[in-house]
Amino acid sequence: MAEKRVAVFLAPGCEEIEALTVVDILFRASIPCDTVSVAEGREVTSSHGVTVIANKHVSEVDFGAYDMLVLPGGLPGTPNLHACAPLMDAVHSFAAEGKPLSAICAAPSIFAEEGLLEGRRATSNPGFQHVLAEKGAELLADEPVVVDGNFTTSQGMGTAIDFSLEIVRRYKGDDEVERLKKAVVYWDRG
Repeated sequence: MAEKRVAVFLAPGCEEIEALTVVDILFRASIPCDTVSVAEGREVTSSHGVTVIANKHVSEVDFGAYDMLVLPGGLPGTPNLHACAPLMDAVHSFAAEGKPLSAICAAPSIFAEEGLLEGRRATSNPGFQHVLAEKGAELLADEPVVVDGNFTTSQGMGTAIDFSLEIVRRYKGDDEVERLKKAVVYWDRG
């Protein structure tokens, strides 16, 4: 993991909790992570008017330096991510290579629309689950997070910690997830 990093993409209109929860949990797990802007510059304003300054701009990114790409949801963040050609090229490249791809809320619909979830188990925000189903995904509508091979999908802001913990589980296993749950006072009511 030391030589690879996770990239969390920030688009104008993104859902800031979905993005920054991943960044926070990965930091706590000592998993290298960069925020990457697909806006005009590094400054990105979320769907709720919160401005974040990303570590990098997409034009500066060597996608080969990353092991996983994470797409937060939000509107119009999701269509803004989808409109970013370099990101979509990288998503297809990662999918072809079997490298990890993660998306939450509306963003799993990007993977579906790109034909990457056909025959795979997945979930998304309830308002976008029809897109997954129409594009051939095996929709698990009642699951907060679904992992199928190299794809991790999740439903929304309320599942952001669960989503982030699944990313940690991929790299550091169950013991680290349990340690983090205690560290952040996570209440597992399931």
